[in-house]
Formats: sequence, structure tokens, C-alpha cells
Amino acid sequence: MFATLKRTAKLLRVPTQAERDLAYLNEAGDRYDLEARERNLSRRNRNRTLGL
Repeated sequence: MFATLKRTAKLLRVPTQAERDLAYLNEAGDRYDLEARERNLSRRNRNRTLGL
């Protein structure tokens, strides 16, 4: 019974920001796409810290 609850809880868990960022980077098709995605993430993180 508890195993079923644990599995259900795992399925409903929201991924962390780091997990979402890693998944986004892993979708890159080549080196240039990866570099563009890294720049995009760093730009987005910089904007968050500035409060924009």
C-alpha cells in the first residue's frame, strides 16, 4: 500500500529549477545549440537576480 503511495507522490512531484535547466540543456542537438542554450540560461539567471 505504501509503495503505491510513494510511486504516486514521485509522479506528482514538480521538478526543481536545476532539473528543468539540465533537461533543457540535454535537448541541444549540437555544440552551437548547446552554447546558445547556455547563454540563454545565464541571461535568464542574470535577469532574475537583477529583479527584471
